[in-house]
Amino acid sequence: MDTKIYTVAQIDAAAAQLAAGQLVAFPTETVYGLGADATNEAAVSQVYAAKGRPSDNPLIVHVADVATVEKYAATISPAARQLMAHFWPGSLTMIFKLKPGVLSKTVTGGLQTAAFRFPNNQATLSLIKKAGCPIVGPSANTSGKPSPTTAQHVYHDLQGKIAGILDDGPTTVGVESTVLDMSTDNPVILRPGAVTQEQIEAVIGTININHHHVGKDETPKAPGMKYKHYAPRAQVYIVDHTSDWQQVARWLTNHSQPAAVLAEEAILTAINWPNNVVQYSLGTGVQQASAHLFAGLRGADEHPEVTVIFAQGFSQQGLGIAYMNRLDKSAGGAHFNDKM
Repeated sequence: MDTKIYTVAQIDAAAAQLAAGQLVAFPTETVYGLGADATNEAAVSQVYAAKGRPSDNPLIVHVADVATVEKYAATISPAARQLMAHFWPGSLTMIFKLKPGVLSKTVTGGLQTAAFRFPNNQATLSLIKKAGCPIVGPSANTSGKPSPTTAQHVYHDLQGKIAGILDDGPTTVGVESTVLDMSTDNPVILRPGAVTQEQIEAVIGTININHHHVGKDETPKAPGMKYKHYAPRAQVYIVDHTSDWQQVARWLTNHSQPAAVLAEEAILTAINWPNNVVQYSLGTGVQQASAHLFAGLRGADEHPEVTVIFAQGFSQQGLGIAYMNRLDKSAGGAHFNDKM
């Protein structure tokens, strides 16, 4: 299959492919998603095949208006409508109970709920409207690998497997949306993202974060809860403290092991790194680091000699919770201090 990269001026052609049951990757403010008509079971099945995604991992349905959610959701609470008013379009995904039989089990993973998002990207909103259907949108990458934040990342993973990619440049947020379960009496964050717990609580009051580990025979309610995610080929180690970086540099000098370092610009410039180290700047602060994390992990994979990656950790506050959630999954919980 020839994978075509569409410009924003070619949205009509990309939408026609979606409407015809083909797969088209699309941009959002968070990461690029892999789009298929959410009402076309055969098209949705192709998403799992193209990504190599487990079939019990439910998909997020992307919409361009609230009316579409009303068509499928059994109920939308006043609290959910408040959140829609504050955060849509944006980086908040909400899970609702479904009306019977409105979406296939291929979308829901066999559950009676589905996750919905109204992304903050005008190109994709236009794509959805022109295609005339809501679209599923897991990250447009090989399952388990770092999520794509550019069209080129998508092409690297899925060329020849999908019909097209709508290119709207690099994403701005860089970590996937917050997933909030609104299908129960007590809303729960199932996946942290750019919309923080504090921001949600400022609108609807106290909520919880789910720390439940999904078992091997259990269907997760949201993406990112069960399977390995965000992992490059090389082993990632989290560097927790700024004061640890000199020790990382000494370790690299002593071991002569080809490595990559993902850190803020100030850290990269303050240390005399060995020649066998690939450096990738995360910018300054957690907001820029979140936007650059997945691209940095993918950049390290472009150097086949690199077998270890050291990545900067941030305080688990605000957006730092989402950043550390992704980095921890990428590293499999491994920290530099543990390695030493």
